[in-house]
Amino acid sequence: MVQGETKQEVKLSKNDYQIFSVKSLTRAGLIAALYAALVYLFNFVSFFAFQVRVAEALTVLAYLEPAAVIGLYAGVIIANLASPFGLIDIVFGSFLTLIAAIMTYYIGYLFRKNTNFGTYRFAGSLIGLLPPVLVNAFGVAFIIKLVSKSSVPYWPTVISVAIGQFIAVFILGYPFLQAVFNTKLFSEKNKK
Repeated sequence: MVQGETKQEVKLSKNDYQIFSVKSLTRAGLIAALYAALVYLFNFVSFFAFQVRVAEALTVLAYLEPAAVIGLYAGVIIANLASPFGLIDIVFGSFLTLIAAIMTYYIGYLFRKNTNFGTYRFAGSLIGLLPPVLVNAFGVAFIIKLVSKSSVPYWPTVISVAIGQFIAVFILGYPFLQAVFNTKLFSEKNKK
């Protein structure tokens, strides 16, 4: 157990995983709107080989909330309407986010259902944040290579996108995730 961390038992109810409830769809809509707004606000760093898509910090929400999976997917579809890579980025870019969000959610689920969640919270959240970095590093680099008119090298683009994703997800998103862990919303949701 990390010093200062308390043992926290998380009880998950069936209602926590009803993805199509009004509450879940509302949360998904809010996440989608916020994601798209952040991409449009930071458009100048949201596309191309080196990108720090600030909105990717929201991918950490999939670790805790199943509605975030749908919200992130919808948000990327909306955000990628502004992509210079066109339809391929709208379709495949959003699909990459969907895959990464599902992986993040299931990693989070596996760690949260553990009765010693407080003990494993740090490690679990770090492992849970890897899918958005890795899936997007390889997938976005492939999209850029595929649609680029110049000969953009694949492996340097993978590294470049991975660095940008790491900044967005770990540097911006991880502190956000830790803050969400400590909110009343998360603690009340898990007292059920």
